Amino acid sequence: MIFSQDRDALRMIVVDAWQKQLGGHPLSALEAQIASVVGEHPEYHDALNADQLHEDYLPEQGRSNPFLHMGLHLAIREQVATDRPSGIRGVHLNLCRLHGDQHTAEHRMIDALAETLWEAQGKQPDEARYIERLRAL
Repeated sequence: MIFSQDRDALRMIVVDAWQKQLGGHPLSALEAQIASVVGEHPEYHDALNADQLHEDYLPEQGRSNPFLHMGLHLAIREQVATDRPSGIRGVHLNLCRLHGDQHTAEHRMIDALAETLWEAQGKQPDEARYIERLRAL
């Protein structure tokens, strides 16, 4: 995964992966994952240019943060791939069956992940509570 505190640098990784995809250039495994998520979100493609990397996406302005949203998709996919927290892979599979596709299942899971991360605020997220939320979906 990617670790950084530099918001613009992280956003540039997304932009670069998408530009490589569009240009038909070889992608690393991580870039391919990023490009896959970006490809599933055409509503965010306009935000993927260097001029908008510094944008603040504030909920009170009615703006959804495309980089946060796509990052949460990537986090869910990483969790499912590693089955961490334990049991998430099964929850994901059940939600995929219920909703008919992975993307919709991830959208349902994202709210639970975001809420869990919000509650953590500088401490370890409560994995048990997170799984409870996911199973309630």
